[in-house]
Amino acid sequence: MIATLVNCVAVIIGSLIGLILHMKINESFKRVVYVGAGMISLILGIKMGLVTTRIVFMALALIVGGMLGEWWNVEGGILRFGEFLKRRFAKKESGKDFAGGFLNASVLFCVGAMTLVGAFKAGAEGNYDLILTKSVMDGFMAIMLTAAMGIGVAFSAITILVYQGGITLLAGVLQPLVNELLLGELTAVGGVLVIMIGFNLLGLSKLKTANYIPALLVTIGLITLEPLLPFTLG
Repeated sequence: MIATLVNCVAVIIGSLIGLILHMKINESFKRVVYVGAGMISLILGIKMGLVTTRIVFMALALIVGGMLGEWWNVEGGILRFGEFLKRRFAKKESGKDFAGGFLNASVLFCVGAMTLVGAFKAGAEGNYDLILTKSVMDGFMAIMLTAAMGIGVAFSAITILVYQGGITLLAGVLQPLVNELLLGELTAVGGVLVIMIGFNLLGLSKLKTANYIPALLVTIGLITLEPLLPFTLG
């Protein structure tokens, strides 16, 4: 858990630095930051998405997972939690920016390969190198996101602590079930979610990114069932 705690602190520190910029720059400069963060998200997401070797599974996961997410209203739940945090800790902050910053940062910091592989290595092997590297990257990204969207980004540390910390604690139990194929496909689907964040930051669309989070669960199910298929994919 030490590496995850360092990751959380890095995001909080980056967010505090970004908050100074957020308070001092006007809306036109904030838009510049939005574009920069959006383009980085697109490049990162495309890089992640290209690792897939099961494009059919990715398509099924996104469609089925998206429908489940819409049914369960995952994004609405996360945004409501963001609003709760705002009322509790940051009443003066813009509600839209706070909840959006919390949502986008939570997804961005938790869906990548470094989160999954790093958490498993930290929990099962005591190897913190990958999570510590991720902490530095997340800290710099937190500066950009907070400069654009406000202090809500800092509260994504809660998501990191629960999600990444949970994987770390359960790594010993889950490791036998995890293989390179599963990690790759989860990374690829996560990359699509990061691309969606990029589109939203650039103002090209208003995609409900979090509603596609169940696609990660569908991916796990598809990869687990693949050996039972009468044919081979990839």
